[in-house]
Amino acid sequence: MKVLKFGGTSVGSEEAIRQVARIVHSSIDQLVLVTSAVGGVTDQLVHIGELAASGRKDYASFIEGVKVQHEQLYYNLIENKPDEQFYKIIEEFEDICKGVWLLRELTPRSADYIYSTGERLSTLIISEFFRNEGIDVTLYDSRNYIITDDHFGHAHVDFKETTKRLKEVSKTFSKVNLFPGFIASTADNQTTTLGRGGSDYSAAILAGVLNADHFEVWTDVDGLMTADPRMVKRAHFIEHVSYEEALELSHFGAKVIYPPSIQPALEKGISITIKNTFNPDHPGTLITKEWDQDKELIRGISSIKDISLVTLSGNSMVGVPKFSYRFFRALSEAHINVILITQSSSEHSITVGIDTKDSKAAVKALNTEFEEQIESHKIDPIQAENSLSIIALVGSNMKNQVGVSGQMFNVLGKNGVSIKAIAQGSSERNISAVIAKDDLSKALNVLHESFFLSVTKRINLFIIGTGNVGKAFIEQLVQQFTYLKKHHQLNIKIIGLGNSRLMHFENDGIPLSKWESILQAGEKYSSEKFLEKMYSANLRNSIFIDITASEDVAALYPQILKKSISVVTPNKIAATGPYADYLSLKGMSRRYGSRFLFETNVCAGLPVLSTLSDLVRSGDQIHQIEAVLSGTLVFLFNEYNGKTKFVDVIKKAKELGYTEPDPRLDLFGSDVKRKIVILIRESGYKCEYEDIQLNSFLPESCLESSSVEDFYTKVEKEEAHFKNLFEAANKEGKRLKVVAKYKNGHGSVGLEAVDSTHPFYNLEGKDNIVLFYTNRYKEQPMVIKGAGAGAEVTASGIFADVLRLAQTD
Repeated sequence: MKVLKFGGTSVGSEEAIRQVARIVHSSIDQLVLVTSAVGGVTDQLVHIGELAASGRKDYASFIEGVKVQHEQLYYNLIENKPDEQFYKIIEEFEDICKGVWLLRELTPRSADYIYSTGERLSTLIISEFFRNEGIDVTLYDSRNYIITDDHFGHAHVDFKETTKRLKEVSKTFSKVNLFPGFIASTADNQTTTLGRGGSDYSAAILAGVLNADHFEVWTDVDGLMTADPRMVKRAHFIEHVSYEEALELSHFGAKVIYPPSIQPALEKGISITIKNTFNPDHPGTLITKEWDQDKELIRGISSIKDISLVTLSGNSMVGVPKFSYRFFRALSEAHINVILITQSSSEHSITVGIDTKDSKAAVKALNTEFEEQIESHKIDPIQAENSLSIIALVGSNMKNQVGVSGQMFNVLGKNGVSIKAIAQGSSERNISAVIAKDDLSKALNVLHESFFLSVTKRINLFIIGTGNVGKAFIEQLVQQFTYLKKHHQLNIKIIGLGNSRLMHFENDGIPLSKWESILQAGEKYSSEKFLEKMYSANLRNSIFIDITASEDVAALYPQILKKSISVVTPNKIAATGPYADYLSLKGMSRRYGSRFLFETNVCAGLPVLSTLSDLVRSGDQIHQIEAVLSGTLVFLFNEYNGKTKFVDVIKKAKELGYTEPDPRLDLFGSDVKRKIVILIRESGYKCEYEDIQLNSFLPESCLESSSVEDFYTKVEKEEAHFKNLFEAANKEGKRLKVVAKYKNGHGSVGLEAVDSTHPFYNLEGKDNIVLFYTNRYKEQPMVIKGAGAGAEVTASGIFADVLRLAQTD
């Protein structure tokens, strides 16, 4: 024998009921069917009861609506008018509602009778349709067999009497036996209901009492999922869970089944399958006593959206008995269900999580219970903290497994999700945390990506700057998108994109193939609005990328890092500002779980800063630095031969994208100064920009230019100066290089002529080179050399920083 339960959506329409008939037809087993009211009808009945109790005459029009809805369903299925029994149920329903309207009172007893109407009508229609389809079906009134106490609204089952009656009637069962769910009655035949999830519970009672071979819960989804698919697009179906795992998942928000409904089946060891009425060939989720010890640590991540925390706290609680007893007694007497409990070891406070709709009643009940202690200031006034949610990791394999909670809190922390309360049962099957409701979607997604390794990790980028480097970066992302998704499970999306004029946002990602036209049609750029949109998106794994040379954009970093959003940038301004600000940015990234990465500040895509960081973190000490840090200047002095004008070489470098938008930043030496400052700071030494001695190779007139064009004009006038520098070096067999140095606390930048024995002599094109002299590299320095300028090289360095963040949990 099998017990099948069909929920409201499974019997919510003519086609749905026909589908139920097809499922029943295909079974070779003897069946016990339990069905709910037609989808949405119970809510209508509750509304009708409330209208009648408030004295509103229009309650009758809503009754007529329910009547017509079921008449139409009956006619569509059976092609005939409903029988006498149908109208008898409607008449009784109308009589009870009229009594409620006359008395202006809806008692729990009357409410249960009104609410029972939905299941009584649906099962009557289904049984008539089944007979019409040739199915051997017998309709039973659950009120004659499931006996309860008189706790109307949530009656408690008398299992002794219920077992006796069900065992007796089962002797006469036909092929298909249909029972309305949710409803029952007292021993003196007063209609009761079994509360929330009552139809599941009715079916589980029948399965347990009748020792069914199997219990199937038919609904509108394929089974339990690893997370709420409405919030986690990558959530996937779970083939099998244990009873305990199912209980935990259903308690914390999985709406497929209701926790108490599992208990009768659990006690008898009856397996349960969650099936989809509208996809019956899908295997569904199997629930058994055993769990899969060779599968994932986490079976699912569940959640409850609307939670409030209520806390009892006060110094006078420490070491005093009965505070907890009074606290939970007051909540119990107010009929408030406690979802989560946590207490500090100091005994200073007890915190519970409850449904937000119960928060006012809970605060009122507790303030009344502890009125005397509150007035005498022994405990604090009770208040509720609202707008919260619960997330819960569930899995039997978490038991005795080290690091699960650490991984959970680490991932949440790095994404700026603050935890308000934590609870973990001694069974180690559940780790629960209370978080801000606004962070729920982000938290679910990052946890799902972290614990289900086969899931692609989504990275959300917010970019300001679409010049040469910005375009190159986006182009590289387009080229690598498929590869990264296939081989590294990374799905990198640009959510926000802006430049000095325009910006555009799409939470599902801007189509990269047409980003330029999309941005061109975007809204006017505003840094405040850009940040506002980025914050309000509140997406997991967010990275802000500044591909500008703007002081205004660099000034945004502190507030961005505080939002636990990492910053990647080739913009040198922030890392070379006042030393205290530099340290502050570093501190903020550590405090808020974000990262501040600026590898491309020095030598574009070369791994200079990451290598330096590895040296310092491993205990090495930097004593001396010699470097050629400007690919632009290397290119200029390599290209310049005393024949082509120096100004023309500068213009060529700019056209190739080797210079800053304003080439004076490169030629004045300020760019190299910033780079050596960064190297000194990253080596662990205090250094201000002003501490670096700059020996400019430019004539004074060029340093006083008012614009780029004015600069070009003055450089052209000083051509003899540059030609003299070149010829003097060339005569001695040397080459000109702008060298940055640091030693014994002193830093400098200046033009030098190096001979053929020097490592700098053979630098080609736009190459950079850095020599680190350290404790480990005393005589022969560590050398890092390669292309240090150009949009594509810089973009690749930005890309490397993004991947470094993406592949770090």
